[in-house]
Amino acid sequence: MKKDAQDPSTSPDNSDEFYEKHKKVYPRKVSGLFASLRVTGVFILLGGYYLIPWFRWDGHQAVLFDLPARKFYIFGLTFWPQDFFYLAALLIIAALSLFFFTALAGRLWCGYACPQTVWTEVFLWIERKVEGSRNQQIKLDKTEMNSRKFSTKALKHFLWLSLSAWTGFTFVGYFTPILDLGQALFQFSLGPWETFWVIFYGFATYGNAGWMREQVCIYMCPYARFQSAMFDKDTLIISYDEQRGESRGARKKSVDPKEAGLGDCVDCTLCVQVCPTGIDIRDGLQYQCIGCAACIDVCNEVMEKMNYEKGLVRYTTQNRIDGKTTHLLRPRILIYALLLIIISMALIYSIATRIPLELDIIRDRNALYRETVDGLVENIYTLKLINMDTQDHQYEIRIDGLKDMIFVKPKTEIKIKSGEVINLPVRIQIDPINLSKTSSTIHFYLNSTDQPDLAVTEQARFIGPLVKKKN
Repeated sequence: MKKDAQDPSTSPDNSDEFYEKHKKVYPRKVSGLFASLRVTGVFILLGGYYLIPWFRWDGHQAVLFDLPARKFYIFGLTFWPQDFFYLAALLIIAALSLFFFTALAGRLWCGYACPQTVWTEVFLWIERKVEGSRNQQIKLDKTEMNSRKFSTKALKHFLWLSLSAWTGFTFVGYFTPILDLGQALFQFSLGPWETFWVIFYGFATYGNAGWMREQVCIYMCPYARFQSAMFDKDTLIISYDEQRGESRGARKKSVDPKEAGLGDCVDCTLCVQVCPTGIDIRDGLQYQCIGCAACIDVCNEVMEKMNYEKGLVRYTTQNRIDGKTTHLLRPRILIYALLLIIISMALIYSIATRIPLELDIIRDRNALYRETVDGLVENIYTLKLINMDTQDHQYEIRIDGLKDMIFVKPKTEIKIKSGEVINLPVRIQIDPINLSKTSSTIHFYLNSTDQPDLAVTEQARFIGPLVKKKN
């Protein structure tokens, strides 16, 4: 049967109708206020990432998430799995911060602090150092493969792979002491999990920052898709002033744009050339824009050279574009800020007043109570004691809550080493005449004898027989 020439399924170029072939983006180098802020962010964030694991604090690594020992060292603090709610509070603060800054000024996170942006900035810097400027890179990629092109590309990828490997090594150094990790690496004795995560994280860095770059932001990152839900008409966005810029067109510096019937935009396309995602900001707000403000810096340079007023591309709001009043301090901003302050202060206070001691009380489930040969009512408990301090301590336990209770415990004082968890079975006996009800509240007090402020209190239930009412 003869195939229909109009049938799209038979067209060899049918895929072009649905998918556009990826074109490599060559971001042009830019300087200016926002470029300086991005570079500063890169130095602070990557400097902290690579250097912090090498700092020592109280005889251990300053920041170390020791999963086998279930200890998490963060400078002078030691956290345990029981402190998991602190992590939950930090995640809530991170989410509120994202909402706050996005509602205030758009994708600040994406443009200045996102790991994808930060590492891509470093990879682009390496690429420019090795291959040259934007035009030189384009020219190099168009030439046939020769010894010069091969050596240039090989050097670039070697530097990319070296940085990626160091990134993966540093990442694992937050979970395995980095000095021990380095020693094991030089002795070729890395464990299987350490080896896996060094390679995996290094490969992810190399692939994301070296090859995929803007594709991660455009296609993979979910934030680009739902960011608009956090925008309103008072959110600061990077925008092109169409009323001032149009009609765009090239002209000499001496030409009066009004007499020529032109706007301030000289159609130099530099704003497109510096964009890391390759968009044209003059087409309006787009989800591909990561808010890096490179287009603002380069457009201001052009405006300055042309003796025009800066700000053709600038941070503004939709209300201001529409000629309306802008309200930066609006209810949602104030609510986000208030919640951030309250939760952050509560977290700081909780950590500052945190007692590195845990007492869990588990009643014997085999029997609610039992009667001794002396006619006393007895409850059995297992006390789980955890010393979460960095020092060993001596502890004592006291009880109260009912009259004339007898506390039967195996030890008068208990020594618990740093990080040690012990289970202590104890019994409490009482004359049934002192019980006014079947279930009574009692309290256990655990305190350190060598550090009085190290103390916790927990309550439990004492179960007795049914109390008979008097006639």
